[in-house]
Amino acid sequence: MSAPRVLAPYASHPEESRGRLYPQEDSATRTVFQRDRDRIIHTTAFRRLQYKTQVFVTHEGDHYRTRLTHSIEVAQIARSVARALDLDEDLAEAIALAHDLGHTPFGHGGEAALDEAMAPYGGFDHNEQTFRILTDLERPYAGFDGLNLTWETLEGTVKHNGPLIHGALTNETGAGPSSVPQSVAAFSERWDLELSSYAGPEAQVAALADDIAYNNHDVDDGLRAGLFQVADFDDVPLVGTIFAEVRQDHPGIEEARLIKEAVRRLIGRMVNDLLAEARDRLDRAGARSVGEIRALGAPVVAFSAEMGKNGRALKDFLFERMYRHDKVNRKTEQVQDVVRQLFAHYLAKPEALPAGWQAAEADQRTAARRVADYIAGMTDRFALEEVRKLPLDGTQRLKK
Repeated sequence: MSAPRVLAPYASHPEESRGRLYPQEDSATRTVFQRDRDRIIHTTAFRRLQYKTQVFVTHEGDHYRTRLTHSIEVAQIARSVARALDLDEDLAEAIALAHDLGHTPFGHGGEAALDEAMAPYGGFDHNEQTFRILTDLERPYAGFDGLNLTWETLEGTVKHNGPLIHGALTNETGAGPSSVPQSVAAFSERWDLELSSYAGPEAQVAALADDIAYNNHDVDDGLRAGLFQVADFDDVPLVGTIFAEVRQDHPGIEEARLIKEAVRRLIGRMVNDLLAEARDRLDRAGARSVGEIRALGAPVVAFSAEMGKNGRALKDFLFERMYRHDKVNRKTEQVQDVVRQLFAHYLAKPEALPAGWQAAEADQRTAARRVADYIAGMTDRFALEEVRKLPLDGTQRLKK
């Protein structure tokens, strides 16, 4: 048996965890962060990710990424990076596996439609929904609602993209401070999540692992769907260079293998850049505890300036050539109609909700949130099945 890994002083040490909101006896065989990871994996919300898609609707093909396969890819990258930086792998993995639990069916198009429908009632945001799932909506335990995760996992999930409050702080993209979702603010009043600081380093790793996985699998899926061609990347920094390198190293390579090899190399370049930049920042910070990492006022896990520029160029390409593609836009419009119709139906007829989702004497805001919770939990295929049962005009075209 190999000796236990020695974590860096600035890592999140499980034996120093701030614990759980509801005290529970420790496990004899797993650390607190390993238990958090396992609790997330066993949720209903996690299983549903198998039939929630990123860009394409599930019935369009079996080889496109789903929210589940994406989450697994993010977790793999996060574990590898955390291990290389002597951080706690299990905490990084737990946050990575949880980060997409709150997504609606039909990707960002579905979320936009639900946010629009919920505008009079406080709006909808998938990050807040993830937090609601972890702290309230999942109810597998007799003594409390939610999963009763550790403070570190909840903090990392909420702040993996940076602080939620503090006017002087901005995230890596230069965006300004964001507002605090109501459910997060209410929870933080009970158990302070320190919303004005950056999260621990494991959460920062999970956030950038998400970026790496997202950009690279969208390249793969977009090419598979025929939304663009390999040659279209010629002028995209780094990506075009890597495709050219693969062709030079392997003359006459078949395109399917060319794409896989290029994506593999691109992930490797991004990970290695991230590790080099993080090590440099950590050395300069000289932090001796995870608390000092949180107090720095800037992330310690980041891409270099050059890689950040390359990443933004790739995002711009994908936004124009993939997310705004006519094929994707047509499908987005259709599935947004599904979400709108379901929301209007359930809000007007709350008795149509399953018994466990009906709230006695609920005000309109509470009723709307119940409906949003129910729809957000749907898979793509279940939402399509449900809308076809509704006596509404325009649903027949969804059967095509």
